[in-house]
Amino acid sequence: MKLISCIIRPYKLDEVREALTNAGVSGITVSEVRGFGRQKGHTELYRGAEYVVDFLPKLKLEVVIADELLDTVLEAVQQSAKTGSVGDGKIFISTIEQVIRIRTGELDADAL
Repeated sequence: MKLISCIIRPYKLDEVREALTNAGVSGITVSEVRGFGRQKGHTELYRGAEYVVDFLPKLKLEVVIADELLDTVLEAVQQSAKTGSVGDGKIFISTIEQVIRIRTGELDADAL
């Protein structure tokens, strides 16, 4: 099993969610996060004063999938989250050793 963690632009959530659903993903966790990479930050003007916004708003999506869905899910995220500009985000892939559904005690693939 794999844990896919994606950092995306907030307005791309609906497109990415739809693409993941079409790829066979049955559950998604979404968190509002802030950060920066190459995009750095930007300067804003508020009531005549200029200030730097270092951390930009992003969304973090997390999904746990069976190994055989990996390529399909990665392609779905890349195609739906891409704008072609700096700041589109990143995808992190981790191996999951075990999953347990708390309610039923089901393990691994049955728990997904």
